[in-house]
Amino acid sequence: MHTSPNFHDGLGDRLARVKLLLLDVDGVLTAGGVTWTNEGVEQKTFHIRDGLGIRLWHSADGRTGIVTGRASRLVQLRAEELGIPIVRQGVEDKFEATGSIIAACGVSWEETAFVGDDLPDLPVIARCGVGVAVADACPEVVEAAALVTHSPGGRGAVREVIEHLLKARGRWEEIVRRYRPTSA
Repeated sequence: MHTSPNFHDGLGDRLARVKLLLLDVDGVLTAGGVTWTNEGVEQKTFHIRDGLGIRLWHSADGRTGIVTGRASRLVQLRAEELGIPIVRQGVEDKFEATGSIIAACGVSWEETAFVGDDLPDLPVIARCGVGVAVADACPEVVEAAALVTHSPGGRGAVREVIEHLLKARGRWEEIVRRYRPTSA
């Protein structure tokens, strides 16, 4: 388990090679809770900084996809809002689905990062070039991960991962400069 990309086992190099970022939803893009209204309408809360992080990743030519065991219209809407073209919902075998996505995208497992939190994510996290566990992931996922975020799922963990990816590529400062005020 690692909590920083600044170590000597080559994680910085592995982060720099990532072209495809795949994300679980419940427990990663959300805090993991599912809320239902009295009318039976599902609600989810997404962290706004994760959304901007995904947009920044796309601006640096990164690709993003979602692989989740549950199916929800809200996930499709959020993916559309963020320009995430790869959305696989209701997935029973995340390893198989991820392999299919990787092949369709023309990248390798080593050029793929996957962010997860629970046991269905474990085989993918163990196989990807950069397997990532959110801070509040189950112990088995944390143990298998190359990187563990400081932030829990649904609380900016995806943004944190994207910052690590962009810093490893040498792109973070360029992106931050776009937002810094210029002196008059």
